[in-house]
Order: sequence, then C-alpha cells, then structure tokens
Amino acid sequence: MQKELPPGGEAAPRPSRPAPSPDDIRAQLDIIISSPEFPRVGRSAAFLIYVTEEALAGRADRIKGYTIAVEVFKRSAGFTQDDPVVRIEAGRLRRLLERYYLVAGQHDPLRIDIPKGGYAPSFVWNDEVEDAPADDVTARAPRGLRSRLPNLMPFGLAAGAVLGIGIAAFALSTHLLLGRSNTLPSEGGPTLVVAPFAGLGDGPQAELYSAGLTEELLTVLPRFKEIHVFGRETSKSLSPGVPASQVRGELGARFLLAGGVRVAGQRVRVTARLVDTETDKILWSETYDDDIHNRDLFSIQSDVANKVATTVAQPYGIMAKADAVNPPPDDVGVYTCTLGFYAYRAALTVKQHANVRSCLENAVERYPTFATGWAMLSILYLDEERFRFNTRSGTPTPVERGLSAARRAVQLDEGNTRALQALMTALFFNQQVAEAFKVGEQALETNPNDTELLGEFGTRVAQSGQWERGAALLDRALELNPGGGGYYHGTRALAAYMLHDNSTALIEISQADLQTFPLYHAVAAVIYVNADMIDDARREAKLFNEMRPDFIPNIVAELKSRNFQPADRARMIADIRKAGLPAVDEVQASMLLSTKGLPVSRP
Repeated sequence: MQKELPPGGEAAPRPSRPAPSPDDIRAQLDIIISSPEFPRVGRSAAFLIYVTEEALAGRADRIKGYTIAVEVFKRSAGFTQDDPVVRIEAGRLRRLLERYYLVAGQHDPLRIDIPKGGYAPSFVWNDEVEDAPADDVTARAPRGLRSRLPNLMPFGLAAGAVLGIGIAAFALSTHLLLGRSNTLPSEGGPTLVVAPFAGLGDGPQAELYSAGLTEELLTVLPRFKEIHVFGRETSKSLSPGVPASQVRGELGARFLLAGGVRVAGQRVRVTARLVDTETDKILWSETYDDDIHNRDLFSIQSDVANKVATTVAQPYGIMAKADAVNPPPDDVGVYTCTLGFYAYRAALTVKQHANVRSCLENAVERYPTFATGWAMLSILYLDEERFRFNTRSGTPTPVERGLSAARRAVQLDEGNTRALQALMTALFFNQQVAEAFKVGEQALETNPNDTELLGEFGTRVAQSGQWERGAALLDRALELNPGGGGYYHGTRALAAYMLHDNSTALIEISQADLQTFPLYHAVAAVIYVNADMIDDARREAKLFNEMRPDFIPNIVAELKSRNFQPADRARMIADIRKAGLPAVDEVQASMLLSTKGLPVSRP
C-alpha cells in the first residue's frame, strides 16, 4: 500500500543524515561475520570482507566477477565467465545477508547489502531501508555515501572466525526468509507464486480443501511449459494474505495467484485473483460456486484448478489446456495422505514413512485408478530398500514392488509427472539406468518446471557419474523452489564434494536439515574430511554408523545399488575410512565374498 502524500503531492523530505563512515561500516562488518547467524563455512565471509574493503578503498568500480574469482576464490588468471562460481556464491551471500538481517540483525544500526546486477556493496542506515523504492535496490545506499565511496581510505580489518553454524537455526531462517532471493529462474517467461488459498468457512473443511486446492494448482500450473511456478515449500511459507509487493521484493516473481475457499452447508465458493506484483493491480479475478450435494469437493477442486490455470496463462500468449487429471477420490482421508507424502519427503523420517505408506495402500485399494497414489506408493516402497525404512521381508522385494506400482501409475495416466518420476526412480534402483534416464528425460520434457521431478532426476543423474549435469538440475529445482526440501540440498552437497568444490559442499550440507536421516550424516562426514574438519567428520561418521550399522559392512553393495561409478565409490570409501569407520574397499570386499563362496559381481 502506498503511503499518503501531503497536500502538495510530494512526500515531505526526510532530514538529512550523515552517510555511514568507514569506521561505522567496518564495525558493522565485524558484527555480521562474528555472529552465530552468519556461517563460517565456505568463503562467504572472505567474499563480504573483500568487496567491502575494495569499496572503502575507492575501488568499487573495479569489483568484477574476474577480480573476485582470482582474489577470493583463488582461481587462475585464465578464469572465464563460463565458471559460475562467483555468480553462485554472490547469490548465496545475498541470501545469507537477508537471513542475517531478518533474524539477528533486525536492530543493527547499519545494513550492508550486495545489490543485484553487480558485486559492489551498498551501505545504508538500517532505519532508512524501508524508505527505499522496492524495485530499486541501489537506492538503499544514500547518494551522499555513493558519491563519497571513491574518497574513502582503506583500513585494516581483523575478522574473528567461529567454526560452524547450527543446522536447525539455518533451516529455521531459510523457512522464515520464504526463499528471500531476488534471483529469477534462468529462462525467460512469466514467473508466478501461488499463495496458500485462505480457508474462509467454519470448521476444518474449508482449511482442508483450501490446502488441497493450493496443492492442485501447484500440480497443474507447471504443465504450462512457458510459466515458471515457484514450488510448494515456497508457497507454504507464505501467508494467504501476503502483499504483492512482498512477493516482488523477496522472490522477484512478477505475478501472484491468491484466493480463498468458503464452505457453508452444501455450498462451496472459490475466489481467485491474479495480481501484477509490479503495480499491485488485479489483472483478473473470478468466483466459482458449486453444490457439494451434486459433486464431491475433490471433483470441484480439480475442475477449479484447471480453469484457473488455463485462464492465468491466457494474457501472456501461452494459453493451453492443462493435462486431464484423474478425478481424485471422494474421501477426505485419502487426499490428506497425499498431502502427507510431501511432508514426508521434506523430513524423511521412519514414522512418517510408515503412516503415509499405510494410508496410500488403503487409498489405492479403495480407488485402484488413483494414478498419483500409485506413484507415491512406488517411491515409499523404494525407500524401504534404499533407506531401510520399515522394510518388509518376503517377495516381491521392495524394489520389485516399487517398479510394479510405478508401471501401474503410468498405465493409468501416462502424462502424470509423479508417475513418470516414480518409474524413472524404480528403474534406476532396478539397475536399468539407461531406461530410467529415458523416462526421466520424457518427464522433464513434459513438465520442465516440476521441482520434485527436477530434484529427483538431478539426484539420479548425479549419482550415475554425471555430477555437473546433476548439480545443474538440482540448482534449477532449488532456484524454482527456494524453500525446497533438505534432501536436495544434501544431494547438491554431495555433487559439490564430487566436483571438488568444498565451499559449495559446506554451504549446501549446512542447509540440509536432516538430522534424523542417516545418509545425511555420511555425506556430511566425507565433506568434512575434505575440508580438514576431522573432528566434525568423525562425529558425523559415528552418528551415521549408530543409525545404520548395516551400511558400512556392505558399503560396496550399497554404493553399487545407487549406481555410483567405480572411481566415485573408491573416493567415498577412502574418505569414510579417514572419518574413522572400518569401510572395506572393493578388492577387500571381493576377497570376503570369495572366502564365503559367494559370487563376485564386477563393477
């Protein structure tokens, strides 16, 4: 909402205030980098110190990607812009600063930012930030300061380094930030955020179906391939009444879709509106009324989601009809467990796995044509084997059950993204890697903006040895869905480890808040070994071995089941041993098998 202007039509000028001095700026820099809310992993602190000192030395115009790469990241003089390290780290530093000022630095006197479009910092009194235009980040630095920067002299800075950051604190702040990055998706085209639809009726029904409608929209909208839709975790972290200006300022999205669901007696009313976040203008709104006496709420929800998605696409020349979806079952409990599937995927706990698996098994028994349910169930079956979650003995094996359920899902709905994702994953763990990737590419072509698919496919591509492409897919998933699950941050950390990018590996593993997930600790251990953080590595390795005592004695088979390449397996085993666990290498494993009279498989 715009502030009211005085009768003259112009805002009263704010009393001038001296720009921050070099001593003010350096004092604030000390506060930031010594705060527990600013991680001492990677080169974020070095990056911030470098650009600040360069600006204070009057060299702000010389702060370029090349000089940062050479001076901070110690790249050779032959560094080219094809190496994205500076862009990636600058984006992370912007998010870290946003997080710091949201959590610990709310009342700091001075704000240091790295405005988008360059790497030179801006310095402004914290209480003046709110007066800067939302779409002009450079306005945060007062003109007087900007004009003075070339004349400021450098001064030595000693920065205290405190090891580590609490994983839970980082995850909490990431949630609070709502993915507070101005980074837009890399491709062109409209960007859209879906705010949670508000439950406006009495009782739990309105809340349940508003959540269901939001979820349905997040499934249907990405099928319009020219639209870039921020993912469900980002959506969930917003409030139903989030201002359009906040979406624009914090997420950089051009459009906001919002609305509400009112259930009263036998009547249901859905309201929806599309807002231009640049102008706060409502571009389109509609009301949908229906009678739940004649149609179940799930059918209404599916119908409304398809109508809204199609209409939203029209003004931008990319109108198309959403893929037909199977009518969801007319049972509240069934749809609740599909929502529970995504909650499980974010946390990966044994208890959630058992509950959601049971719920989905009941769902597909009662509604055997529920394709999405079969797809989700397939992934839960695979988790019995790969994560050892609630494993059931006997035949068929978990992988066989997972493959069967995935094929059933695709047969029911060959265009269902979740079904194709499940089939790709099941084929991968059935050692049919080439076929798995063929299905994965088909799914990606069908629905390139589905962040769940991007994350899963990126994980599988990376584990097969294509670490750079896998990392790119995971970056895309996390870019479209800044509030994404820790599982993908963990895999991205592993990809960085394999690519010998220790800085990124440490940052990503700090964002993977999966303390109850055993494999998180294994990945953390090898990353810390490479960072010479041996005490941390041994701690994580010990936790992993306590949670999965069966893994290390069978480490070669475990890694092979995930299609790690021989060189990658050898490296991980060597680093696990450095972390203090008695992992045998492949030669020793083969010898043990031969002494037991068991067949020895070749990599």
